[in-house]
Amino acid sequence: MATSELPALPNSRTEPDGSAVVRVLGYNLRSLRDDEEALARVIRACRPDLVLAQEAPRFFRWRKHAARLAAKTDLVMLSGGATAAGPLLLCSLRATVEHTEDILLPRTPGLHRRGFATAVVRFGGARLGVVSCHLSLQSAERYDQARMLLDHLAALDAPHAVVAGDVNERPEGRAFRLLADHLQDAGAVAPWGDADTHPQSAPRQRIDAVFATEGVEVLACGVPRGLPGVSDTDLRTATDHLPVLAALRVPAG
Repeated sequence: MATSELPALPNSRTEPDGSAVVRVLGYNLRSLRDDEEALARVIRACRPDLVLAQEAPRFFRWRKHAARLAAKTDLVMLSGGATAAGPLLLCSLRATVEHTEDILLPRTPGLHRRGFATAVVRFGGARLGVVSCHLSLQSAERYDQARMLLDHLAALDAPHAVVAGDVNERPEGRAFRLLADHLQDAGAVAPWGDADTHPQSAPRQRIDAVFATEGVEVLACGVPRGLPGVSDTDLRTATDHLPVLAALRVPAG
């Protein structure tokens, strides 16, 4: 879709019936090794209520780096980071936080350890489980992690939930299909703008996605290229993935 054809994304708001329109941004940060100012500009322009990030800083002074990004984007740290092996949650002050938990997954010798950053938050009368994930590069482990993600999602005991992550495979892959069989693949339900997310310089595959449980209305989801304030230069220099932005209407709980 051409930049000039990109329709407006619904704004965050709380409805009179207690339901809420929530903007969710999924983004692989590549450990903030690229242009952090460009990254912050992209995130700010998306005006997210929730950022479900992957590859957040995990080593020396990682909390300081994550907190600096949160401050630059007018958000606050919610959970994750090194304690979740990379997934990180940021949120706006609009969110009321009920619960957070960082989960480390079983380690496979020779492979990078993975984890989930999870939380339960409220927007008005809408209660929402949140999970950021970054699945394995190895196919069998990736499928097992997708099954564990669904188990942990159910254990959040929230009426509705959203997941965003770097799935590390295309929609036809086994792990991606497993998630899409149990959750709504937001980018397929309500495509908005571009879809492919990697590599950022010449995207040719959709390996980053937002998923939502049944009952959540997906209003729009896609790469925010052409959104006011989001420049192609910033998207190219911020990190090695493109972000995925979704607008969801979450029913009152």
